[in-house]
Amino acid sequence: MWPFSRKKQLELPDFWWSYVEHFKEKLPDGIQENTFVVLDTETTGFSLTRDRMLCIGALKLYNNNIVVKDSFEVYIEQDHYSSESAEIHGILKKSKRDRISELEALKQFLAYAKNHVLVGHHVMFDINMINAALKRNGLPKLKNKTLDTETLYIRTLLISAVVQRKERYTLDDLAKKFSISRKDRHTALGDAFITAIAFIRTIEKLKPKKLKDLLR
Repeated sequence: MWPFSRKKQLELPDFWWSYVEHFKEKLPDGIQENTFVVLDTETTGFSLTRDRMLCIGALKLYNNNIVVKDSFEVYIEQDHYSSESAEIHGILKKSKRDRISELEALKQFLAYAKNHVLVGHHVMFDINMINAALKRNGLPKLKNKTLDTETLYIRTLLISAVVQRKERYTLDDLAKKFSISRKDRHTALGDAFITAIAFIRTIEKLKPKKLKDLLR
């Protein structure tokens, strides 16, 4: 059920409806025919109500190749900053880096993501942060299907009484497993790149025949 009243729907901006229009088109059945948007966000913390996104980074994957020339990276102007999280991602309040408004960042991301499947490591954190920002700006939630590289990676592991699975696998765990450089770790675009390679390696192990095999 649509959570917005008819009156509220009429007030939604044109860029939202341009985004929604893409979902009239069915996603291809085959893995190779789909474009995947691999994303990561850098935030001031983990609270959906108090914390804010400072950066969104994303890459597109098509036919098991990273489309480097079509990357996405925006830095967002926010009033709330955290010195603790800044030690991790290095985004400072007084940085001279160009920033745009949260609404403009959302507008650009929706135009980039279209109806593609969104991929991330612990992806629902990023999705929930974006949805919280959409809500603050009077917009509905994302409509895209999602895939989590941790969940997919766990599906590649053998069930064994000898080797015990961990409860959680970090992006660093996957980077180590697949020998991926962590030089740009803890930047949104850098983490999206690591996640994209981990996604490709995981797909190679799972050998899915159709998109639905991944989404199950």
